Amino acid sequence: MTVTGTVQGVGFRYFVLERAQSLGVSGWVRNLRDGRVEAELEGEQESVNMLISAMREGPTFSHVESLHQFPLGGGTEYTDFRVRPDGQ
Repeated sequence: MTVTGTVQGVGFRYFVLERAQSLGVSGWVRNLRDGRVEAELEGEQESVNMLISAMREGPTFSHVESLHQFPLGGGTEYTDFRVRPDGQ
């Protein structure tokens, strides 16, 4: 998924990391050079949905304009949740 708005420089990735870990969701989150944040999530559907809801709100000082989901199918590629290096 990608998140657009004021989502860089406001602790958004670490907000997602903390929420994902507390919900038992695995995957990753990173900043993109164009100002968006990108994430891939795996886990129980209810937990993933709760994380997506939290991401729509974001941390203090963030402002989420849009969140676009791109379903990738099922799988268990990840064993934990991490902040990845910035991407393209």
